[in-house]
Amino acid sequence: MVKAVVGANWGDEGKGKITDMLGKEADIIVRFQGGANAGHTIVNNYGKFALHTLPSGVFYGHTTSVIGNGVALDIPRLFEEVQSIVEKGVPMPKILVSDRAQMVMSYHKLLDAYEEERLGGKSFGSTKSGIAPFYSDKYAKTGFQVSELFDEVLLKEKVKRVAEQKNVILEHLYHKPLLRPEELFQELMEYKEKVAPFVCDVSLFLYQALKEGKNILLEGQLGSLKDPDHGIYPMVTSSSTLAAYGAIGAGIPPYEIKQIITVCKAYSSAVGAGAFVSEIFGEEAEELRRRGGDGGEYGATTGRPRRMGWFDCVASRYGCRMQGTTDVAFTVLDVLGYLKEIPVCVGYEIDGEVVKDFPVTWRLEKAKPVLQVLPGWECDIRGIRTYEELPENCRKYIEFIEEQIGYPITMVSNGPGREDIIYR
Repeated sequence: MVKAVVGANWGDEGKGKITDMLGKEADIIVRFQGGANAGHTIVNNYGKFALHTLPSGVFYGHTTSVIGNGVALDIPRLFEEVQSIVEKGVPMPKILVSDRAQMVMSYHKLLDAYEEERLGGKSFGSTKSGIAPFYSDKYAKTGFQVSELFDEVLLKEKVKRVAEQKNVILEHLYHKPLLRPEELFQELMEYKEKVAPFVCDVSLFLYQALKEGKNILLEGQLGSLKDPDHGIYPMVTSSSTLAAYGAIGAGIPPYEIKQIITVCKAYSSAVGAGAFVSEIFGEEAEELRRRGGDGGEYGATTGRPRRMGWFDCVASRYGCRMQGTTDVAFTVLDVLGYLKEIPVCVGYEIDGEVVKDFPVTWRLEKAKPVLQVLPGWECDIRGIRTYEELPENCRKYIEFIEEQIGYPITMVSNGPGREDIIYR
């Protein structure tokens, strides 16, 4: 059976923890899109980790961790990450890398940084991990696929072609040092040496696994609103963040995905630029940021303070719909325990009209939140394991959100640890 764990909003919903938790029942965990530009924070019996490329199930001895063809594969980052968890006592994970995945090159990161610098105040708030240049090259068909590492004649010729094209941009647009084909070839040979033992035909491996009745977990990165088609374009990422893309990014039939667990935060947060209707500022935001997540709301990759806001029913309902949600995992609920009253965004006012359906970006920019205030529960709910034991106002908050978004909240996370979960 295949399950997908994906985000309902801007990312940072707590997918890492949910994947780590569901990993117990999984045989194979697949990352199917995105790169090392966003991270998942995980707290377990080995310690606290920020993962960027490795699937969040690497902490179990029985799982195989797969890097799917849809991933922007940053080979040095992947192996640094493996090293960093093994150093903390985690057993060496079983890793497979798709022979059809493409590699993030050092020049992708340079181009990413140069472009942000060139755009100045109009930049996209990139993490400078090379993601947009990488995916641009993939679709312009000038990227390097892992399989190409094994044909050196082809590679030498391609490296020359690519360097020629990039050097025009480096020289005339960015006025930066040029690429040398022999150095690029060397870079690729170093990647080959590292990755060769792990390369496999992933779609074939998964086909066999499905025939054998294995449990497969697809792990998404970021959330619905960062999808290039259905998100807040252009302030989006460069690969599809939707569960449907899991079929493509892993190489399995779409009908095999039976359960889509969409992770939703009990309040909102976002890293990077773009429309964020329920955003709050000043001391109110600072207090939520400080109490939020585990050790505060700061990006797992960048360390940037996240932008904070109240729960957004309009964005979350849309995010869940686009994912094809079967179950909602509702996270960081414990954080809201300090509040006497909790505002929730239930609609958007655009040009004097209240809308409940998520609009396109230019209309979204004009939207003002329509808030409804719910009573808080004013106590710590960490450690509670059953739904009935939660304070009444806390249950009412969950049920109100569930009714607003229209999808069943079947898991409630009330702390950072693997065990901090309530099943409904």
